[in-house]
Amino acid sequence: MGIADSEPGLSQEEREICETVHSFSRDILRPIGQELDKYPDPNQVIAPESPLWRVFAKYRELGIDPFSLATTDIPPERQALLRSIISEEMGWGDAGLAISVGVSIFPRVLSLLSGSPALIEQFNSPEIIGCWPITEPDHGSDVILFGGKFSEFPGTPNCIAKKEGDNFVINGQKAAWVSNGTIANAAALFCALDLGEGPIGLGGFVLSLDEPGITRGKPLDKIGQRPLNQGEIFFDHVVIPSENLVIKPGGDAVGNDGGLALANSSMGSTFVGVAQASYELALNYSKERIQGGQPIFRHQSVKARIFEMYKKVEYAKALSRRAVYLNTVGPPNLPIAVASKVTATQCAFEVASAAIQIFGGNGLSREYPIEKLLRDARASMIEDGCNEVLSLVASERL
Repeated sequence: MGIADSEPGLSQEEREICETVHSFSRDILRPIGQELDKYPDPNQVIAPESPLWRVFAKYRELGIDPFSLATTDIPPERQALLRSIISEEMGWGDAGLAISVGVSIFPRVLSLLSGSPALIEQFNSPEIIGCWPITEPDHGSDVILFGGKFSEFPGTPNCIAKKEGDNFVINGQKAAWVSNGTIANAAALFCALDLGEGPIGLGGFVLSLDEPGITRGKPLDKIGQRPLNQGEIFFDHVVIPSENLVIKPGGDAVGNDGGLALANSSMGSTFVGVAQASYELALNYSKERIQGGQPIFRHQSVKARIFEMYKKVEYAKALSRRAVYLNTVGPPNLPIAVASKVTATQCAFEVASAAIQIFGGNGLSREYPIEKLLRDARASMIEDGCNEVLSLVASERL
């Protein structure tokens, strides 16, 4: 049963969209995610014969992303609901793969924001696998304060784009946590700008990663979201036209908060899906596992814990859907987006942990999928800005 099956009032078209995504998540994302998670070497995940490429191919075939929805006659408020359900379903399938295909559209987003026909023609293609290089070796969560100057940060920028005539010349590196970092062919790059008087706040560029002077590090080996490729990107005198600068420091709220609000809203929805998956696994297992002569669901303590999990999923879902709604029908709303991300990721971790307790010893075994969900959820509380720092940033907007 898909997440949308409990959603009243969906039109036939909306229900068909949700059913298509649920089938994709059930038949493609979940089994491939579980397979990739077991690969001991992250290089195997991105090898030519890896099923990862089947995920991207099948996702393109769906034709369902924020751009395709925006071209329909579906009203914005209904688009917001569909975006929420789609992200929840994909997180329910596999969080790492959901993030990978989700971040792949970021260069397309910047190209459309630019209004440049040349950039739109170059980057607004479903064939693009994009990434969002923002994190740096010496700047993790502090780079989300990109409205300010780098002089306000500890240390110096690791990646700088310096203005030279009609071009920018990029030198430096981005950290190993860039999602799709070693497989992307385009980037929505945020790095320090130097207009001639030293580095200032972050600027947002859209560029091809086939440019001379760009190299990649090795894929990152990590405990959670192992199907999600992440890795370093190095820039050695990379020359790009000035028109590729789309977001300037100190710009309007759309430029400064839009990307962060989009990312956090999406993370919230995705990890509601992870929490939903953990809850469902625990509920189903509790009705199958016999202890004391009956399914453990019949024991009051287990019933109470199952309901607590259900409750957490539902309130995280309600908040995440509100965040997506407000950031779809209005200007960027960073506090609600961050509240969604922080709440949903914490919920996913707590529900997955409680689910392992329901599974008992079996929950610790890699033969069961619940331990993977716990590892995936734990990573989410740090990625895209750790929850504590995000909360401080969002509080400044209140």
